[in-house]
Formats: sequence, structure tokens, C-alpha cells
Amino acid sequence: MDCIFCKIINGDISSDIKYQDNKVIAFSDINPQAPVHMLVVPKKHIKNLNEADADIIGHCVAVAKELSSNSGIADEGYRIVLNCNRFGGQEVDHFHIHLLGGRQMKWPPG
Repeated sequence: MDCIFCKIINGDISSDIKYQDNKVIAFSDINPQAPVHMLVVPKKHIKNLNEADADIIGHCVAVAKELSSNSGIADEGYRIVLNCNRFGGQEVDHFHIHLLGGRQMKWPPG
């Protein structure tokens, strides 16, 4: 498969891994939009949010919550972003959650 996230999961591409279990992997975004910017990615290739089930969505959110605490951004606040398909801003066709924090977020987003 030619998916960059699958290559990271398989160890073909190195990454700054922050968390890993049997369902997901989390690593630093290579183009951070905040002082803390991590991606939480299911190890199973799931194209987008439309194809993800509640179990994996919930697990990804729980991991993001844990990472926010471990990264010291939970108390000040953080943002979780889910993009779906091209018009939603999804750039990699593998479901993932962005965890952003460490600065004041603005509203509305782009």
C-alpha cells in the first residue's frame, strides 16, 4: 500500500512516536500547526471518518485525551480535529485525529 501512515505503522518510515498500542499509533505531525501537534492513527487502514466505526473513533479520542494530559496541554485546553475527504481538508487517505495545543486556538477555523 502506498499510504504514508501505513508506512509509518509498518516501520518503513521513521517518526517521533508518542504512543502505541494494538489498535493505534500516535506521532508528531511533520508540519506542526501548534507547539503540540500529534496525529492519532488506527493501525488498520481505514480511509476516512465515513468508514470508521464507533469503537476506533472512541479509542482514538481516548488516546488523544490521554496524550493531552501527558503533554501538559489538558488544563489550558486543546483542539481535536477530524477532517473527512478533500473538501473537509483531509490530505492523507487514512483516518486520523489531529491533537493540537500549547497555544490559543482561534475560531472559526479555516
